[in-house]
Amino acid sequence: MGNEARRAAVAALIRLAESPDYRDRADAGCSLATFAEMPEARGPLLGLVLDADDTFITRATAEALLRRQDSAGLEVVATALAAADPNHVEWIHTAVLDVFGVFSRDRDAAVRECEVLDSDEQTRCGLDQLTTMLVGITPILHPAQND
Repeated sequence: MGNEARRAAVAALIRLAESPDYRDRADAGCSLATFAEMPEARGPLLGLVLDADDTFITRATAEALLRRQDSAGLEVVATALAAADPNHVEWIHTAVLDVFGVFSRDRDAAVRECEVLDSDEQTRCGLDQLTTMLVGITPILHPAQND
């Protein structure tokens, strides 16, 4: 997909994110997470993670961002964490558990990524919170040990 088509998709998803219907906003968050590396998607994604009306949107968007398992998704979630109220923090934490609670290698990779992300002071605070959440997880599956 060319840059112009990607921008058009993001613009359409941003319009959907402004819908009064929570289902539209949740769908927009999940789909917009695919474009998290694009600067124009960042603000709307933060707004969806911190949705004032429905924490379902918070959880769905945060989970989609975390499932990217890359710096773009982790950074948006961390930035949201830095500004989140306790209720939103709880739902973001639930998304973190859902995404990183199975494979230790995925959790460990996310911790390493959070440690090397270069960001502003506010996002750094959120990255510290996210790292604490990740380190607190005991994943179900670990790499096989060679005996």
